[in-house]
Amino acid sequence: MAAQDGSEVVGMEAEVTQKVPEVLCEAAGQEDAAGTEQASLTDGESTSAQPAAVSNGEESDEGKEMVEVKIIWNKNKYDLKIPLDGTGAKLKEKIHTLTGLPPAMQKVMYKGLLPEDKTLREIKVTNGAKIMVVGSTINDVLAVNTPKEVIQQEVKAEENKKEPLCRQKQHRKVLDKGKPDDVMPSIKGAKERLPTVPLSGMYNKSGGKVRLTFKLEQDQLWIGTKERTEKIPMGSIKNVVTEPIEGHEDYHMMAFQLGPTEASQYWVYWVPAQFVDAIKDTVLGKWQYF
Repeated sequence: MAAQDGSEVVGMEAEVTQKVPEVLCEAAGQEDAAGTEQASLTDGESTSAQPAAVSNGEESDEGKEMVEVKIIWNKNKYDLKIPLDGTGAKLKEKIHTLTGLPPAMQKVMYKGLLPEDKTLREIKVTNGAKIMVVGSTINDVLAVNTPKEVIQQEVKAEENKKEPLCRQKQHRKVLDKGKPDDVMPSIKGAKERLPTVPLSGMYNKSGGKVRLTFKLEQDQLWIGTKERTEKIPMGSIKNVVTEPIEGHEDYHMMAFQLGPTEASQYWVYWVPAQFVDAIKDTVLGKWQYF
């Protein structure tokens, strides 16, 4: 009886072993058939109703009469090929794909405002036609509504990236003359009160000698040159800009803004560093050194 059972077990194992390759072969055959069918679809040889390519839900332009136009938006030009029987609304969708500009924010112009419900054929769009687009992206709109403080911070950060003032051409022509022989001595890292005598021996933007006299009792800054002396009310000075001179950090270049814009800045070069803070505080009305 045991021998008979053993023979049955061996026989069953042999049968299972034979079926496994048959199953694998059958599966492989199905894969080959699927691959052949897919290849046939790709080559366009299948007569199946299934599409040969993924359309993402978009209508195919195959077999339609096309027209080539040039889209002009925000100084950029885009070449676009679109069905002649497509509507203005379809054109806006294509423009959205090209520019990122939402259809609702587009104003499309071709011989006037382009109607959304008419086809390009109806409005007589021809090959090579230039179509103007006006509108702002979401990012542009958000930028307009950005808080003033954020804009100011961005402007300041951009200014910090600019080339140092002492390297700019307009200042280099003065600084390249070198330090004046009769300029007042400097003390780097020190802060002193304004001297009782005029600060002299410095250059102005034209390279001429200039002296600064601070008339505190009259609340005036006197800017003196060889030709004349300008008496400036300190209250009319809008700002004071300073920067150490590269390679001579114990001296500064300094600008007094005498009007509403930077174009009114009066530049003075080789200001001793120890007086810079006192000058700014005096002119801007802080008076902490007196």
